[in-house]
This record gives sequence, structure tokens and C-alpha cells, in this order.
Amino acid sequence: MPHQVSIDNSDIEFTVEDGESVLDAALRLGLPVPYGCKTGGCGACRARIVSGDIHHEHNPRALSDSERQAGLALLCQAHPETDLHIDVQLLARDGRHQVRSVPARVDLKERLSHDVVRLVLQLPKARRFDYLPGQYVDILLRDGRRRSFSIACPPNADNRIEMQLRHVPGGSFVSYVVNEMPDCSVLRIQGPLGGFYLRDAPERPAIFIAGGTGFAPVRAMLMEALARGETKPLHLYWGARARHDLYDQELAQSWADQYPNVHYTPVLSEPDEADHWQGATGFVHEQVIRDFPDCSDCDVYLSGPPVLVESAKRDLAACGLRPERTFYDAFEYAFVTWPDDESRPANS
Repeated sequence: MPHQVSIDNSDIEFTVEDGESVLDAALRLGLPVPYGCKTGGCGACRARIVSGDIHHEHNPRALSDSERQAGLALLCQAHPETDLHIDVQLLARDGRHQVRSVPARVDLKERLSHDVVRLVLQLPKARRFDYLPGQYVDILLRDGRRRSFSIACPPNADNRIEMQLRHVPGGSFVSYVVNEMPDCSVLRIQGPLGGFYLRDAPERPAIFIAGGTGFAPVRAMLMEALARGETKPLHLYWGARARHDLYDQELAQSWADQYPNVHYTPVLSEPDEADHWQGATGFVHEQVIRDFPDCSDCDVYLSGPPVLVESAKRDLAACGLRPERTFYDAFEYAFVTWPDDESRPANS
């Protein structure tokens, strides 16, 4: 039977029909609810159930035990059993950040490192492509498949977006981009997608934990925050195997050198002997725990492979991190669009 859903701190109410998820009903009505994969793997549509009962259609992989215990749910998998009152962070309600499909011309391809490629796309200038730094887009392929990549820059007047693609052996799409795609090719993208963006919490320090090309959405968020004069403490931890995998190290270090509120800690798990590395080693989130044994007063942003996101959520929860102050963008492998590639957001 249909159930009514109301959104906390708003006058929004809507009906979820029998068999619908809460997210499907919200999107059917054009409500600006963040979402991504719609499979329970990315966590973009996470919300708190203030009152009422739901069941998840499938086991939501992106939801940890501590998040469940805190009353959080994934709206893409949530089916009401009663009327609901939910707390969800809506995107802009003025028509911005609407998901749409647009053509995109390849403006630049260049290698940033031995396995990371910078791809810059020029979008139509007639209408600004609005998004929140940290969100991602899907590249739509002609056979119906899609590839997902985080946007590595904040919105700009030129309507250009940048992505950082990891080139791995057997990675069909990025291999095509690097080796075969002609200059000035026209792609089609859909976005913006995802619920990974910087929250407005001036009283709390923010900790950013990035693994590999998980640096891309964090880069966009920090560039936007610093451009608008953010003064709260911003702690960036970037994990990689070896020194040459920190493909944008100079930019990250320049932030720490230029802004007194920015603190940057690179962490290598397998430094080469030739690196003569004197910095932090091990798993990146474990360095955060060493520096913040009590992170109950912090917001934490996680971006990278699922093993990083899941380990960090679990271990930082033991250090007092509250689920509602944990925001993440797992490079989910749940729905494969190319048989031999990683998936959302792939960045590879």
C-alpha cells in the first residue's frame, strides 16, 4: 500500500507507491535527492530514518553496522512499511544540480604520471553545468554502457570539467582514451551524480582521506573551499603505494605551504628504496587514527577503493567518529560496465 514520506526541516511530503523505493518516488516527483549507483553500493542516497519503518530490498553494501544502528538507510533500497519521516540532505532546490545529459568535447588529454591521465572536457557554453565539487558524471557509451568518473575541479565560467583517469592493464575504456580516442572527440555525459560534497559545518575540522585517484573529488572540494576563504582546519591524507603514485603532490603540498589551516600528510604503503621516503607509511586511515585517536568532533570525507572506505569507516567509528559525520565516495565495483574494468566511480 502507498505510504507518505515527509522530509525533516522542510515542508516536503510525497507518496511512495507500492513496490517503489523511497528514492524512485522522490526522483519521479523531481525532488533534488542525491543519488548515484541505485544499487546500494555507493552510499550517495544515505538518509536517517527519523520515524517509521523500512526494509531494504537488497543488502546495502555501502551501509556499515554502525550506520544501521544510527538509523541510517539507503533510499535506493528503502521500501516503507509505514509512513516515514526522514532526514536527508537535499541538493539545491532552485533548479541547479539537476541531472541531465549533455555533449562534451575532449579538450585535453595528458599524462599526470605513469598510470594517471588527465582528461578535460568542454561542455556547451549555452547553459552552465552546475554541480557540487565532489560529485561525478557518467560517460554514456553508444551500446548503452557507461563509465563513471569523479570531477576533479570546481565549477568554472568556461564550463570545462576535469577528470583523472587511472590507466590499469586490461582497462578497456581508459586504454581506448589513451591509445585510440581522436583529439576533439565528442562524448556524451550524464550528471551530476552522487552525494559526496563538502558540508557546511564551520565549527568542525574536516579530515579528507583519499586513496589513489580518490584524490580527484577531494581536489575539487578543497579547491572550492580555499577559493571561498574557508578558515576551519582542513586535514588532507593521501594514500598511495609509492612516491610516483602521488601524481599531484606539488599541488597538495602548495596548499599546506600557502594556507595555515591546511595540513597535508602523504602516506605510502610500499615506498620504493629509491624514494628515500621519510614520511608516513602504512595504511592511510591508520595514520589518521594515530593523529586523531579521538575524532568525535570531526567531519571525515573518504574517497577511494571500497576496502579503504570500509576499513576507515569501521576503524574510525571505534575512535568516536559519528556515522552522520562520515561522508564517502567508494569506487564501487558492484555493477561492471566493461567486462575487465572497475566500476563506479571508476576513475580508471
